[in-house]
Amino acid sequence: MRRPASRIAVIHYSATGTVHRLAQAFVDGAADAGAEVRLRRVAELAPDHVIDAKPQWRAHLDTTADIPVATLDDLRWADGYAFGTPTRFGNVCSQLRQFLDTTTAPWQAEELADKPATGFTASYEEHGGQEATLLSLYQTFHHWGSIVLPAGYVNYDVSHAAGGNPYGVSLVESRAAREPGYLEAVLEAARHQGARLARTAAALADLRARV
Repeated sequence: MRRPASRIAVIHYSATGTVHRLAQAFVDGAADAGAEVRLRRVAELAPDHVIDAKPQWRAHLDTTADIPVATLDDLRWADGYAFGTPTRFGNVCSQLRQFLDTTTAPWQAEELADKPATGFTASYEEHGGQEATLLSLYQTFHHWGSIVLPAGYVNYDVSHAAGGNPYGVSLVESRAAREPGYLEAVLEAARHQGARLARTAAALADLRARV
């Protein structure tokens, strides 16, 4: 059986579904570029009484329970990574952070090195800490020896319509609620970045196979 052009792991945490929608757009973009894609969620850490106090949180958790929980084998399998997190005071959420903190073994074995990695995020406010969150996430990639793949302004029209964040795809929920077409633009940016990640991962995987 022919190996796909690349293998992409899209790993995320989403409380109410916003980041999940971005994750699915990344999956679609990478798959359209010929990649085999694994969509994974990280484990929930919040206690039930906190989740149950917010019906939208409980509903999303229940409706996405069939998505497999990310494991270290998903990281070993993949040629490239897309990690999604809501902003938490300008930082990565604790659920994703906990998963990243378990990666010592594959990191020490250099199984995460030389693979492209990108991030995506969402916040309610325009200045809710999106850039700080992505930069914090990318610190982990630096330690892994991965190759950070920011969104940049590779497709300026798409990037501009989505808010113009060169660090990674990001969504402002309050803007999505009031501005027609904005959500669709961000999802298009996510698909574009997913495809770009898949192509970059394929090129690097081919290079690693030659050396």
